[in-house]
Amino acid sequence: MSNRFPIADWFRHSSPYINAHRGRTFVVLIEGEAIAAGQGEQLIQDLALLHTLGVRLVVVFGIRAQVTQALNERHITPLRHDGRWVASDAIMAQVERIAAQQCLWLEARFSLGLPNTPLHGSEMTVVSGNLVMAKPLGVRDGIDFERSGEVRRVRSGAIEKLLKNDALVLLPPLGFSSTGEVFDLDAADVAMQTAVALGADKLILLGAEAGLQDNQGALQRQLTPAEAECLCRQAQPGSETARHLGAACFAARHAVARAHLLSWRNPDALLGELYTRDGVGTMITEHRYEQLRPAELTDIGGLLELLEPLEKRGMLVARSRERLEHEINDYRVIERDGMIVGCAALHAFADTRMGELACLAVHDDYHGGARGEMLLAEAERQARQQGLSRLFVLTTHTVHWFLERGFSLASMQDLPTLKRDTYNHARKSKILTKSLT
Repeated sequence: MSNRFPIADWFRHSSPYINAHRGRTFVVLIEGEAIAAGQGEQLIQDLALLHTLGVRLVVVFGIRAQVTQALNERHITPLRHDGRWVASDAIMAQVERIAAQQCLWLEARFSLGLPNTPLHGSEMTVVSGNLVMAKPLGVRDGIDFERSGEVRRVRSGAIEKLLKNDALVLLPPLGFSSTGEVFDLDAADVAMQTAVALGADKLILLGAEAGLQDNQGALQRQLTPAEAECLCRQAQPGSETARHLGAACFAARHAVARAHLLSWRNPDALLGELYTRDGVGTMITEHRYEQLRPAELTDIGGLLELLEPLEKRGMLVARSRERLEHEINDYRVIERDGMIVGCAALHAFADTRMGELACLAVHDDYHGGARGEMLLAEAERQARQQGLSRLFVLTTHTVHWFLERGFSLASMQDLPTLKRDTYNHARKSKILTKSLT
């Protein structure tokens, strides 16, 4: 019977991301539909965990679902135009009431600290207030939007002070004017403008859909704003897709490093996106600073530059330019801003359903970022895709690294015949294998 705990493996693999996110500013939008569907408790627990791990959080909440229900119960039908409703005094009365109720409910749930709850001992300070200034939409296309508004200014200095004091900032979809009026705002716009004003590291938009899909239904994990804007123009005005895509693209073009589209329907979405290698949603970013991709012939120079220091230290077998050119299709590289900072090769021995993980290397300046794990995971994915059932590796310096990642010491008899015949006895490399089944 196995004594392995999957959560322990996940926790180990999440440590680089825990370190990377500590002290960073995230703006998170939770749509009202998520809370109406009963997902609020789980999201609050996950947000509390992020706060405990040192993430500086601004949480924006929507109330569309709750307001729509209240209007239906009172037989009030709002006038809609261009994706927004006209916030009359009757509608605004419901907006203000429900926003206040939702804010109080969230503050109460963040205060939960009973011993049998996930928030036990968290002692979170949650602050909301007049942190978003607004102006009226005014008259557009001949329609007076009355108390429907748009963000005029985010009081980023005040929010920064609260974040520095370890508070979680809670923002409703309301804005305040210098004349003392309250305006109904689009929650996605509030989140976007707040992220831009703070220069946030991430804008996280939790909606009904699990990111964006291509024509074959596959999740698109990373897009540039230009790529995403094409999809935004196809979306229905005022729809969640249009609102979230528009916010993500604007934020990515205005110095917010990453915008993420996630689904609140997936209870693991928030932690899965932030603390796993592959993520679970769609990320929109202006620059692809770093990517893992198949190697190309134009990468040969970068590969030689990466491998030469390791070959001189005896950690890798020397590989000529000709050999790299011949085997280039076996290689995957990590490119960061035009520089090859990591690589690995998978050489298949199809007759034995085994594959050799070879030439796994990460530049000295980029250790500690889980890049070795990324390359290993990609090799395992490739191997499974090719129908291989085992990986083996020959190493002289990194035995423990492989043992910690599921490999076991093996013998010459465990190698494919061809590899056994070409084994370099002078190097005395250790042999390790890993099952992929």
